Amino acid sequence: MTGLAAFDALLQSTGGMGSVLGIPVRSLVNAAGLAVLALVLGGAIGLVHRWYAAQTVPEGLSVLVGLSGVALSLNTDFALAQVIDDKTAVLALETAVFNVSVFLAAGVAAAAGGRAGDRLGAGAFALTGADRVEGEVSKVVRAVGRVVTVDLPEDVSDIEGYDPVPPEAKAEFAGATLVFPRRLTVAELRKRLIERLKTDYGVGQVDVELDENGVVSYLAVGSRESGIGPSLPTGTAAIPVRADPAHAARAGDVVQVFRPADGDGAPKRVATAEVRGSAGDTVTLAVDEEETEAFDDTTRYRLVTLPTSPRADREFASLLRAAEETMGVATVADGSPLVGVSLGGLAVSVAAVRPAEGTVEAIPSRTRTLAAGDTLYAVARPALLRRLEAAARGDAGAAAPLADAPTADDDD
Repeated sequence: MTGLAAFDALLQSTGGMGSVLGIPVRSLVNAAGLAVLALVLGGAIGLVHRWYAAQTVPEGLSVLVGLSGVALSLNTDFALAQVIDDKTAVLALETAVFNVSVFLAAGVAAAAGGRAGDRLGAGAFALTGADRVEGEVSKVVRAVGRVVTVDLPEDVSDIEGYDPVPPEAKAEFAGATLVFPRRLTVAELRKRLIERLKTDYGVGQVDVELDENGVVSYLAVGSRESGIGPSLPTGTAAIPVRADPAHAARAGDVVQVFRPADGDGAPKRVATAEVRGSAGDTVTLAVDEEETEAFDDTTRYRLVTLPTSPRADREFASLLRAAEETMGVATVADGSPLVGVSLGGLAVSVAAVRPAEGTVEAIPSRTRTLAAGDTLYAVARPALLRRLEAAARGDAGAAAPLADAPTADDDD
């Protein structure tokens, strides 16, 4: 005897009562069981959704899952009844009313179960402190979840060769959690993170490394102050003067500066300078430091453009200042993985090499191999220069940044 039959027999033995308010007891028990089934399914999907996406499950999803289980159960019951005794009328009025009532109750129960499962999951994950699932599942969640979060380290380093970012500016993003769109690869996430730091926090240059799960393992930043100071060679200074700029003169042109003649005398040449900018009758000139005392703020000077090209060193400094790359210097130590590597095989541009003994080799051949004691003057992004310097020192685990090896910088 089944439990339901025993319950019916108990009701009959206590007075023959086989219904409650006209509804058969068997139908009430079946409806309650199906509502509980919907509640459990809704709670399960709420818990799984909180674990998977770290967000509240949509109410429609929990209701759909709960009703799917109820529909499967009802279809199975009616199919078995038709096969066994062929007495169940699917389209009978009593059956239709029962099905509609069960679906309404199951929908409410599934929605409640979804909310309960979500609260249970949020509380459980908060207590355990887990913000991601380890292993292969973690990669799937970070790749296809609704959002991707990146936690920045509390310790933010400075990039060598760049002006340091003020401590108060670092404090704005150190330890912060940034949110990015879903479906990003690690390389795309790194690019988005760099753009975000530059745009939101005014950082000029970013050197960041992310592991295969998108976790920041290293972060360094730098800035470039505005102005022409960083592009001025040693021993020169910039000075604004009132002058008549030569026709078609522009920044980078070399000019001779003349002081107007007094009376009938001839104009006197003051200095040879380089034009760095002009606004109206005010011209900013780059001159040797000792020549700045020859200028005053009352004289209106005359400028004559010389038929020569701008100095290569100043042009290079100006271009390098505006580029993402910078220059670094690294000396190859004994036992360094750079020993025996050709310059053409490196993922950096080598401008010059100073051997341990001998003169500086400017623009060396790509086939030249490195030896212990060589000093490299390389131009590259900060991340590559950092790897080059580590390899030159022979740090444990450091490898030479080779041109044929994929790096995160290739995606920038």
